[in-house]
Amino acid sequence: MISFIILLVVFILIAIRQVGEIKLQIWQIMLGGAIVVLFTGQISFPDSFRSINFDVIIFLLGMFIVGRALEESGFLSHLSYLLFNRAKSLDLIILIILFTMGIASSFLMNDTIAIIGTPAVLLVAKRNKIESKILLLALAFAVTIGSVMSPIGNPQNLIIAVNGGIKDSFVKFLKFLFIPTILNLFFAYLLLKLFFRKEFKKRLTSIPPQPIHDNRLAMLSKVSLVLILVLVALKIALISFKLNYDFRLTDIAVIAALPIVLFDRNRFQIIKKIDWHTLIFFAAMFILMQSVWNSGIFQKGIEGTTFNLKSTPMILSVSVILSQLISNVPLVALYLPLLMRLGVGTRGMLALSAGSTIAGNLFILGAASNIIIIQNAEKRTGDTLTFIDFAKIGIPLTIANVLVYYIFLH
Repeated sequence: MISFIILLVVFILIAIRQVGEIKLQIWQIMLGGAIVVLFTGQISFPDSFRSINFDVIIFLLGMFIVGRALEESGFLSHLSYLLFNRAKSLDLIILIILFTMGIASSFLMNDTIAIIGTPAVLLVAKRNKIESKILLLALAFAVTIGSVMSPIGNPQNLIIAVNGGIKDSFVKFLKFLFIPTILNLFFAYLLLKLFFRKEFKKRLTSIPPQPIHDNRLAMLSKVSLVLILVLVALKIALISFKLNYDFRLTDIAVIAALPIVLFDRNRFQIIKKIDWHTLIFFAAMFILMQSVWNSGIFQKGIEGTTFNLKSTPMILSVSVILSQLISNVPLVALYLPLLMRLGVGTRGMLALSAGSTIAGNLFILGAASNIIIIQNAEKRTGDTLTFIDFAKIGIPLTIANVLVYYIFLH
């Protein structure tokens, strides 16, 4: 129970982000929560170390290195120019972010696009004098919604695809989730336009071409991007053809970062400049969430309920709500075996995937990609999204998302 109370305090502090005159960052709040559960004996030091998912930490580290190299070389701003230079209205910029970043996240994983996309949209906001929070929200919603429709769009989808008894997972995900995902991306556009009506009326200035200022690093960054695309395509093929060999998403990130780490002369500067605070946040989050998990409060709550746990509305509701409290991957780890025992079929498993993923649209802590985007933005420009900024659009958007997926899955 103490762990749960500490988790609620962490949520409240993330919402207000200030204690007296002291302004707090998200990573500091989460780190504080982890320290409290450690020193109050809610989790032992050996268990806390084992609770850290080093696959996730290493994946993020590798992708942060690639993202930083893309930015330092000027290649990211060049790509940003190519993507947005023809956009003469905020409507078109938002639609480009939602649909290109959303679809890309379904195959390159949402956290990858969050890492690469954040500096890109900040550049667009700065050069067009657009309020950055609009584009940051668009990116956050894009990578969350877009990642629903693929078994490799995010970690929880992969767990469900591999362990949930879904045959031909890529085909099933696209068959049932592609159309509702496209509709939900469009709903995100409509809500952003509704909440930021004044911004959408502004005329945009033209963006000048962006030169590459470190050709060697840009070339290495291109090699890293090609490696990511090739390895993701290979992983898709291995899963689709059910071959006896597979490799982790972590391996993709490590291999992609190797050209930069091995061959760029400024490798230490790049590594120094990556977002270490986000890595600290995730390590601390794993410790706090494991402490809450160990308390058994959620397991008892789910297994003791009289509701029909295998109905589509219940799967969607439980996934969205509990993902806010114990994160979506632990939620899937808890709920999936229970649904398997209840004999839930493909549609139920896809409802678990959709619910646990779009939970990221409700509140900031609902998805790892939200934290990556916010921490990245704060580190680079000081721009941020507050709990209220996110929730006032995220709540109606999540309700719309749940209704759309329910219609297509019930």
